[in-house]
Amino acid sequence: MPIENNQDLRALTQAMHEFVTNKGWYNPTSKRVQSPRSLAISLSIEAAEVLELFQWGEEVHNAQELASELADVMLYLLQLASIMEIDLGQAVEEKLAINAKRTWDEDSP
Repeated sequence: MPIENNQDLRALTQAMHEFVTNKGWYNPTSKRVQSPRSLAISLSIEAAEVLELFQWGEEVHNAQELASELADVMLYLLQLASIMEIDLGQAVEEKLAINAKRTWDEDSP
């Protein structure tokens, strides 16, 4: 099922790049180096912050806080994919096609 319009991801990626540029973080002398390594670390940290919201229960008590953390994850994901020249929309389509052919053991936990 091809994504008909990848413009939403492109627009979000462009907005993210504009934000980072305006903050000066793409400047080589920035203390917030925007390298693939630092972005991957930041992505992992933000994903852990999503997990932290579920630390003591099955439900999140503040949906806005969850939305904010998920947005952080997405922004780092978009930036990392862009810097690595990965078309995230295409990558997701390809992964969905692979997963559609996979089978999972019904008995596994």
